[in-house]
Amino acid sequence: MNGPYKPGTPCWIDLTVPDQRAAIDFYGDLFGWQGEIGPAEQGGYAVCTLKGKPVAGIMKAMNPDGSVPDPMPPAVWTTYLSTDGIDPALKSVSDAHGTVLMGPMDVMDLGRMAVVADPTGAVFGLWQPGTFDGAGIVNEHGALIWSELSTGDIPAAAAFYTAVLPVTTAASVMPGTEGYTEFKVGDRAVAGMMDLGNLPPGTPPNWLPYFHADDVDEIQAAATRAGADVLAPAFDMVAGRMAVLADPQGAPFAVIAATVPEPTT
Repeated sequence: MNGPYKPGTPCWIDLTVPDQRAAIDFYGDLFGWQGEIGPAEQGGYAVCTLKGKPVAGIMKAMNPDGSVPDPMPPAVWTTYLSTDGIDPALKSVSDAHGTVLMGPMDVMDLGRMAVVADPTGAVFGLWQPGTFDGAGIVNEHGALIWSELSTGDIPAAAAFYTAVLPVTTAASVMPGTEGYTEFKVGDRAVAGMMDLGNLPPGTPPNWLPYFHADDVDEIQAAATRAGADVLAPAFDMVAGRMAVLADPQGAPFAVIAATVPEPTT
């Protein structure tokens, strides 16, 4: 990626875990990322890179005062959606019955951020770029390729996101994806949305990151050897071959070898 992401587009992801070093090692071995624990004045935040470009952040779960949470929250990936103005976006979040969980806050000269929850309970971040636009590589092996919201109320979620960000929603027209909703920025699909009822009972509303994998089965096998769990074993679907995994600390993520669907006649 060269230049800023259009507002409403997923632009960054980061992982919050109890054991930061173990997570850096796991994803480094799995996807070829490079990363080191950051300086104390930045909370130890690690910016992981691929081919020298930023692809994701990894941080240790901690309270605002730097103490260890008790109980420790579950490990989780957070998806950040780009915005050209954090403050008006947060006003729209409140007006649309969302909840501001953290921020707004300046991240040095890199940008401004906030973490919020939509009215259905899915947590996500907002990022207003300064000198840092977000992920420098996407859609390649080991990099983010898709972001997907699972929610128990699709109409409510659609109304919320279209009120907060310059996105529209539309039913997917790809064969075999009936009931799937796309978020669009202009004419481009940038993320998806599905009904929470398709997932195991008790799964909370969430944003799930998808990483591109040249060989899904190989990545699944490598992840399990490293202590990951398989939530959905590798399978073929209209957009490619994919699997859903949980890293050794429990954070869910998906891998996909995306394919271009055959044209319909």
